[in-house]
Amino acid sequence: MGEAKRILDAWNVYSDLHTDLDGWPYDVHAYGLRQSRRDAETAAAFDEVRAGARHLLESAENQLPLVPADRAQTRWIHQLGALRDALDRLDALEEEWHATQDSLPRATEAFETALAEHHAECWSYLDDWATHGHVIGEINTAVKRPPTSWSRPPAARPAPVTGHTTMARR
Repeated sequence: MGEAKRILDAWNVYSDLHTDLDGWPYDVHAYGLRQSRRDAETAAAFDEVRAGARHLLESAENQLPLVPADRAQTRWIHQLGALRDALDRLDALEEEWHATQDSLPRATEAFETALAEHHAECWSYLDDWATHGHVIGEINTAVKRPPTSWSRPPAARPAPVTGHTTMARR
């Protein structure tokens, strides 16, 4: 979701430049239009991942117990949970959208308004994927990376041999 991160970064710059110190937009209409564009662009970026998102998430969850303890991050469980919750909500919102769009004629203002509302509803869940999606790659890397020399237990070494031996007296 690198594209979504780029979109979010661009939004943060825009928002900083177009709001006062309390976070209120200088031009509410222009701000709302730009926010709708952000939502639509984020949804489009996630569409590239959507088909395989559940599989990627399940793979990461299955790999998690295989991560060596010295590489595991405690935040991963929370992040995977956030991704699963977000994906469940996105799936539910997608079902609602399909029902809504079937009832509206395309290329109308009503359709465009409904689509913008759908994107706005999805945005926070898409943002969760943009924020936490990297955890899937982190887990995969942690499982597949060969152990480092400092993480291996030391090899057993024989005791040093000295020039003489002593016998214990009885």
